[in-house]
Amino acid sequence: MSSELLVETAHGEGRLVTDRAVRPWATLLLNHGAGAGIESRDLAALARHLPKQGVTVVRFEQPWRRAGRRVATAPPTLDAALMTAYDRLRVRTPLVVGGRSAGARSAARLARRMGATGCLALSFPLHPPGRPEKSRVEELRGIGLPTLVVQGERDDMGRPEELPDLPGLDVVVVPDADHGLAVHKRGPITDEEVTGLLVGATLEWLVREIPTGPR
Repeated sequence: MSSELLVETAHGEGRLVTDRAVRPWATLLLNHGAGAGIESRDLAALARHLPKQGVTVVRFEQPWRRAGRRVATAPPTLDAALMTAYDRLRVRTPLVVGGRSAGARSAARLARRMGATGCLALSFPLHPPGRPEKSRVEELRGIGLPTLVVQGERDDMGRPEELPDLPGLDVVVVPDADHGLAVHKRGPITDEEVTGLLVGATLEWLVREIPTGPR
């Protein structure tokens, strides 16, 4: 069962939604992207499945989304709101911070400031669509923590082969998937299999990277 906590930030009211594990050994804080909110399929899947495996999942709804706006505010405001939300948490287990798309960028910029153990980046937007020269690779380089990137094979904001080869960076490729991790109806993988791949890869990585994980 989910619990909610409203968070007043400098940029409006945000919301933390927590799906708690019975005996947690890790906490995953997730930030949504500039399109869909915390109800996006990948974030919802992690919140539904990981608590059964001992990982508490906390999703943060940004103030712009909660206010009903269609367009995300500037990156500094997203970072500031996420940091305020983090300050409201009482985390007693190792923390991993992550998100999808623009939310993954915020996580990459803030992970070390939060004292996180690692970073989870879903559909990291390596560059704007069709603009590879506008690379955001330095945000990945700056994480300095174990990082898992889950990237669609046909993501127009950065295909898996465009991601840098960095120490501590693991990449999971979702076959046939676009930036939203959506796949063709008659493609090589189903939506259900995408969810299984996402949850399984994330859990395997967490177990491997978090010292206090189940053994």
